[in-house]
Amino acid sequence: MSYPPQTMPPGQQGRTPGRTTPAHVASPTDTGMIPIIRQPETPQQQRRIVSPGFGLRGPRRNRHVVTADELAAISMPIGDDGVLIGTDPESQPAVLGLSRPTAFDVVLVGGLWLAQVLALRAAATGARVGVETGRPQVWQQLAQAAGGGQQCVTVYPVGRVPAQGPSVSSPVVLIRDCGVRPPRGRVTSVPWQAVVTVLPYVSEHAPRWLAQAQLVGIQRISPQEIEVVRDTLGVPNEHLQHLPALHEGAALWCTRKHHKFVMTEPTDAETGLLGVARRMD
Repeated sequence: MSYPPQTMPPGQQGRTPGRTTPAHVASPTDTGMIPIIRQPETPQQQRRIVSPGFGLRGPRRNRHVVTADELAAISMPIGDDGVLIGTDPESQPAVLGLSRPTAFDVVLVGGLWLAQVLALRAAATGARVGVETGRPQVWQQLAQAAGGGQQCVTVYPVGRVPAQGPSVSSPVVLIRDCGVRPPRGRVTSVPWQAVVTVLPYVSEHAPRWLAQAQLVGIQRISPQEIEVVRDTLGVPNEHLQHLPALHEGAALWCTRKHHKFVMTEPTDAETGLLGVARRMD
C-alpha cells in the first residue's frame, strides 16, 4: 500500500521530520522576557470615538446670560429678621429684631394684649421667653398654650428670675410686666438676651426707663403723657399729635433717630387665645 507524500508547511521544507525549531532561541543578550507578538487590529478596532470632556454629553442649550440692567428684575428683597409685629403705613411688614449679639432694652408703654402678642411671636421665632410679672394668673394660659406642648414661655415672680444662659443658638426674650414702677431686675440685657419692660402708662418714673431704652413702643396715651415723651425722646410733634387717638392695636415705635407707626393685626390663633386688640386691660 502506498501513502501520499507528506507535505510540510512553508518555511520548513528541507528540515528533518519530527524535529521542530523553537520560535525564539535564547541569545547571550537575551533578558529572559518572552516577546509578545500583537496581531494587527481590524478596521473596526482602529476607529476611535473622540469626544471632548468626560462622561456623557449633556443637552445642547444656550447659556443663561442677562445684562447688567436686567439683574434688578431677578433680585430678591431681603429685610431684617426677627419678630413680625405688624405693618407700617405703607403696608410693608415691620420686623422687630430682638435676638441680637449685643444687649438690647425695649420699653413698651401699652397694654397687656400687645405685650402678650409680642411674647407669642418671639417664641414662634425660636426664642425662649421668660415673663417676670406680679400677675401670673393672666400669663399662665399663654404659657401653657405656647409651644404646642413644649415649654417655651416660663412665668416667674417679680425678682425671682434665674440666669437664662442665652446664646446664639438659644436666644432669650425677657418680658418684665411689673407695674408702673418696676424694681431693678436681677437679670439684665446681655448679648442674645433682650429685655422688654412693659409700662401701663407714662408716670413720673417713666423718663428713666425711656431714656435708657434702645427702642420704645408707645400705644395710645393722654395729652399729659405726651409732654413727657416729647421731653425725653424728642419725638416730632407731627407724630405725637396722633397718639391720643391711636387704634387699639397700633403703636408708635421709635428710637432717637427713627419713628414709625405700626398696626398689629392678630392672627386667628392669637384672637382665640388673647381676644381682640385692646389698649386697656
